[in-house]
Amino acid sequence: MHRTDEVEDLLRRNAPQVLGALVRRYGHFDAAEDAVQEALLAAAGQWPSAGVPDNPRGWLIKVAARRLTDALRSEAARRQREERAAALTPRDAFTAPPPGTDRGPREDDTLTLLFLCCHPGLTPPAQIALTLRAVGGLTTAEIARAHLVPEPTMAQRISRAKQKVRRARFGRPDDWTDRLPAVLHTLYLIFNEGYTATSGAALQRRELAGEAIRLTRTVHRLLPDDGEVAGLLALMLLTDARREARTGPHGELIPLDEQDRARWDTAAIEEGVGLVTRALSGGRPGPYQLRAAIAAVHDEAPSAEATDWREILGLYDVLVRLVPGPVERLNRAVAVAMVHGPRAGLGELDALADDLGTGHRLDAVRGHLLERTGEHEAARAAYESAAGKTLSLPEQRYLQARAARLRP
Repeated sequence: MHRTDEVEDLLRRNAPQVLGALVRRYGHFDAAEDAVQEALLAAAGQWPSAGVPDNPRGWLIKVAARRLTDALRSEAARRQREERAAALTPRDAFTAPPPGTDRGPREDDTLTLLFLCCHPGLTPPAQIALTLRAVGGLTTAEIARAHLVPEPTMAQRISRAKQKVRRARFGRPDDWTDRLPAVLHTLYLIFNEGYTATSGAALQRRELAGEAIRLTRTVHRLLPDDGEVAGLLALMLLTDARREARTGPHGELIPLDEQDRARWDTAAIEEGVGLVTRALSGGRPGPYQLRAAIAAVHDEAPSAEATDWREILGLYDVLVRLVPGPVERLNRAVAVAMVHGPRAGLGELDALADDLGTGHRLDAVRGHLLERTGEHEAARAAYESAAGKTLSLPEQRYLQARAARLRP
């Protein structure tokens, strides 16, 4: 099992470089991506027992190129196949080097693929699915399981996304700096879905959160001086550091203020704090840096009671000026309640009813603040309303338990 896990990790690291090599050489993003997936499946079946080749990336490129060549040839007439034969022969740069040597990948292929997968013509769900498939190396079945949708549904979503980008030029787009926020937002959404699943029996989908961290590390390695990339990676690490303490022995949700902080990942916290500290020293902070700074204040507090909520409120004040979204304002309302009292926090919630009325989080926060004021009947009703709106079973059970404690 350990050997299989190592092979899967190796394949996912190499997937974007292999796909980048094929698309750069042949074009045909959709056909190249299918060929790479076939090569990955072949490797996953052979390598655990036969051993990993000396040059795994070269092996994958060779196999994928052969599959792609066959696919392209099968679609053309005999005359067209003959005319393309020379053009379809991989250049030396994309063939396996002699035994005992290795060749570095095109450094920016992973970033180029991320820009391609986050094409502005795609919807956010399509961007996420295509990123996980093309850059993350996940199979369609794995992505479908992670999002709790049937595999045919996810296959159609990915197919439509590939069709939309099939004619896009492979290379970093001219507007790449404008598209970078979409790349970071896609990675952020993948992480959030992995850290707190929006539906299903499990609170977390660790494979998604882990994949988001891995891909963000790659972007940070390629753009080490970008403060927002560093901020996003720091935010993920500081948040994911609490993963083991977030659930009890039966998968039940444990809120932040009740978690056993001894179970937090101190190495991840140290790395995240270092990243955000360096990023903040570079000038005016962006939203991801501010979110990471808030997470760092939580993680560095020795206990829930020792949390510096005034500093957190100050950071949220800056954040909502940059990103005045309902989620950011809801989190700020919690900080207001922790600094100025629950009634002050409840006053902040009234302005969010139109933006968050259909979700469960507004009612959950309202129930918590009403409970703190002693208005138990109103708090119970808010908890029950929130429980009826969430599709996450652990969150639902947690909210129902909070409501049950307040029944006469």
